[in-house]
Amino acid sequence: MGGRRVTRRALLRRGLTWGTLLGLGAMWLRGKQLMTHLVEAAQETLPTRPLGATGLYPTIIGLGGEGILRTTGRMKEAVPVIRRALELGITYFDTAPAYQQSQDYLGEALGGDEGDRPKIILASKTHERTRDGSLTLLENSLKRLRTDHLDVWQLHDLRSVEDLDELFARDGAIHAVEQAKAQGLIRFVGITGHYDPDVLVEGLKRYPFDTVMCSLNVADPHRLPFQTSIVPEANQRGAGLIAMKVLAHGLLPQRAPALVTTAKAIHYVLSLPVSTIIIGCRTPQEVEENVRIGGAFAPLSHQEMRRLEREVEPLAWQFSSFKRG
Repeated sequence: MGGRRVTRRALLRRGLTWGTLLGLGAMWLRGKQLMTHLVEAAQETLPTRPLGATGLYPTIIGLGGEGILRTTGRMKEAVPVIRRALELGITYFDTAPAYQQSQDYLGEALGGDEGDRPKIILASKTHERTRDGSLTLLENSLKRLRTDHLDVWQLHDLRSVEDLDELFARDGAIHAVEQAKAQGLIRFVGITGHYDPDVLVEGLKRYPFDTVMCSLNVADPHRLPFQTSIVPEANQRGAGLIAMKVLAHGLLPQRAPALVTTAKAIHYVLSLPVSTIIIGCRTPQEVEENVRIGGAFAPLSHQEMRRLEREVEPLAWQFSSFKRG
């Protein structure tokens, strides 16, 4: 091999010794071994739950489409976050056309149908209310995600009965759902919303949706609660529940860390009858922390849940600002 030979004298001039180098090498090896053990432990201990009656079993922690994924031009930062989630055994990945380049990042990280795509549950959405508009969005989503189908396709951000009326009109998006199912482009269909729980309840009454995504966090019971409306409705109908806004856009750990830690906020929602929770992450380290918290989950007692709710009540409006006013 070319290049000059590094001598002991040269190392000493640089303030290094063979012992120092050996020590550094040993530290690197121990760190690598520790990370390997963490990855293996996460894959073994991150629980799964049934996604309603779909037959799918997502991990209780999923990767949301917010955080670094809801950006443009940040491929070098976004892909490592997705890859870390894959390495740590996360199987539920959420995205949407409305989330800037989120779908492009996932397509790059997953490597298409020949890569990691078959190992995961991939969910995207349509914010269009018409059949043709939704089918156009679906075609684009599949192309950007580099896949031939979605496991879950969701009618995105329903806020009013008028939204539902549009979906179920003669040219509404529900007809895109039926066509996409028949063509094998989607496996299951869901609805999402964080604005008004009554709208989601009405949606389930109109159509046998497979999944529901709604906002759930420790402040939820204090205003327009999803916990006592859509949660029992979905469970009664066998629809899988996906929880979002678990950390209230990150405000809970920022503004009330002395009241509710990130771990307590996550464990609170996991103590409800949900299939999985999705959390957007900015860095691989945030993914690691969420997986660690999920792996350590034990259901909170009824008394502990009520105590946490009381703690955040004075700030409840801040943690539910995304709901109907």
